[in-house]
Amino acid sequence: MGSSTASSGPSSLKLVGLVAAWYAGNTLYNIYNKKATNMIHAHWFVAAAQLVVGVVWSLIMWGTGIRKTPNLSAADIAACVPIGLFACLAHAGSVLAMGVGAVSFAQIVKACEPAFAAVIGLLLPPVDVKPMLAYAMLIPIVGGVGLACVKEGKGVDINVTAFAWASMANVAAALKGKVGGSVTKSLKGDKSKNMDSANVYAVMNIISFLFNIPMVIIAEMPTLQEEWNKAAAEHGAQAVITNIALSGFFFYIYNEFAFAFTANVGAVTSSVLNTAKRVIIIVVSSIVFAEAMERNTVIGSAIAIGGTFAYSLASKAKPAA
Repeated sequence: MGSSTASSGPSSLKLVGLVAAWYAGNTLYNIYNKKATNMIHAHWFVAAAQLVVGVVWSLIMWGTGIRKTPNLSAADIAACVPIGLFACLAHAGSVLAMGVGAVSFAQIVKACEPAFAAVIGLLLPPVDVKPMLAYAMLIPIVGGVGLACVKEGKGVDINVTAFAWASMANVAAALKGKVGGSVTKSLKGDKSKNMDSANVYAVMNIISFLFNIPMVIIAEMPTLQEEWNKAAAEHGAQAVITNIALSGFFFYIYNEFAFAFTANVGAVTSSVLNTAKRVIIIVVSSIVFAEAMERNTVIGSAIAIGGTFAYSLASKAKPAA
């Protein structure tokens, strides 16, 4: 009996460790990402450089045999390309949003991701209809974000650029989830392909990096050398490189732990804890970067995050028999 229980699932200690590593990595990523984007105003470049860290890490893991190398056909890779594209846009959108605005504001807007996912779930086949209670929870999510944007004595005060980039990240993340679910499930289900959760993320990270390169060339290449020289002169090249490298390291690590946690407990529990994670990031970033949190911002973000928490539960609720 004892062995049956022990083998029925991951230990509580392992799950706690995964969550702790996920939260710590995500919080440190946001801190070092903001430091990096404050130093150099070439944010597509920062996003691409962060992904390089994960690419190098994956190649080392595969080259040394610590992890099995993915065994993918051309068709498998082609199926992963759209997911990598949306992963690129979701990552870059987040980096650019936090680069031009407060980390806390970007996290509040990103709490709206379920609203984008719900719409995309209805527009793109196969249609994903959620329980009515889940759609009702979108009201406090959107309303909370709206309240957080109302400044006392000023009315609605939105950093439009940060809002646009964060919204792009939301759309891309929702599309990645929509088109990627069946593909990743199929790849992970075929043991011959060596695609566990870590390798699924590694492959998506590499494709995401490849899509990021042309965006750097188009958006920033003409001024990149000038921006680098300016950042190096003001902050020191070593400081700029260190913050970019650390943000890339923690970005890759926290995603690996998040993927591993989700594989162990499922999407619902992961979504709930992802919601709680935003609270920690908002609090820590507001302290580290002295980001002002007015009363409406605090109340609005609490309502939006609470709505996201409720949506995560309601969207996966089993219909009554």
